[in-house]
Amino acid sequence: MHILLFTQVLPYPPDSGPKIKTYHVLRYLAQHHVVHLVSFIRSGAERAHIPVLRQYCQDVRTVPIRRSRARDGLAFARSLADGRPFLVVRDDDPRMHRTVAEVMASAPIDAVHADQLTMAQYALPLEGVYRVLDAHNAVWTIFRQMARRAPAGPRRWALDLEWRKLQRYEGEIGRHFDAVTAVSEEDREALIEAGCPASRITVIPIAVDTEETRPVARVPDARGILHIGTMYWPPNIEGILWFARRVYPLIRERMPDAPFFVVGARPPQEIRALETEVPGIRVTGYVEDPTPYIRESGVFIVPLHTGSGMRVKILTAWAWGVPVVSTSVGCAGIPVHPGTDILVADGEAEFAAAVLRVLADRETAARLAAAGRRYVEEQFDWRVVCQKLDEVYVGVRT
Repeated sequence: MHILLFTQVLPYPPDSGPKIKTYHVLRYLAQHHVVHLVSFIRSGAERAHIPVLRQYCQDVRTVPIRRSRARDGLAFARSLADGRPFLVVRDDDPRMHRTVAEVMASAPIDAVHADQLTMAQYALPLEGVYRVLDAHNAVWTIFRQMARRAPAGPRRWALDLEWRKLQRYEGEIGRHFDAVTAVSEEDREALIEAGCPASRITVIPIAVDTEETRPVARVPDARGILHIGTMYWPPNIEGILWFARRVYPLIRERMPDAPFFVVGARPPQEIRALETEVPGIRVTGYVEDPTPYIRESGVFIVPLHTGSGMRVKILTAWAWGVPVVSTSVGCAGIPVHPGTDILVADGEAEFAAAVLRVLADRETAARLAAAGRRYVEEQFDWRVVCQKLDEVYVGVRT
């Protein structure tokens, strides 16, 4: 079978949640089918990774994505005019439409696999092919949470408008696609609420490679607190600011020598400013190899209050053998076992106490780390998880 996969981010290197998810889906599909990849890219430097992807794909084509405040403003105005969500309008690029059409004309495509909601629009005009939407999140629920947490004003109005548009759009897309994958039961229910037919949704968790991602030996009595994430994603920004300003000072009162490492691409100024605003915080930006920070850390934190889908960062931390402390929202979508493979806390004092417990009690830390590693090996390795893609493609007629 020939499958055309189009992605919002180039799925290599697997150094962020969306890229990890898509990379393993691509690897699995390439074992059984002929894959043609079309992806947005954000810089010329990304082209250096194309040869790796050509090991899996018969054809790899890229389209530079263009982002700016002016373009976002125009996209928002168009969204107000035509009723589509801002996120969808922002990623509606004629060059991507042309590239998809070129692949369709040059290869015997049997199915198209749209990776993330905003890429679904490129499958809608295509006829005579099987359509699959790979939903990384039930996106409308994220924006509804953001709207409810925002103070009254223009931003809250815009967020409220966006989540309602996204809910309608996700339901409509689900009705136009032959199959939809969701990463959790919670997301499946949210997509059904939006109007996606339940019979078309298959739950396939996000997966990691537990053979490549091995436990990291950490320094004795490591006291670092680590968070790794895409730092321009609003839920991550919100969570880090909450932890840095409300929780971390409580930890430093008891353990002043515990540094906080914020690792992730493109941190905005309000995150970078934490280094001077709060003693003990180090904001690194993107790092190709986070191993030095993992070695110095005794706990991995996921302080999110807004989110959907699954946090790949938890699976990765488990694979590294690092104990995890998360909010309830942060670990939603993963059937965790609080007290066994993770500690879960939501209030400021409770979250601080959980982090301090892991840093001070080495027996608890070791037990959490070992349980997390076992769990990710047994339930979230891509070689096991991605087999469910066979069910998704069973309806294709070639």
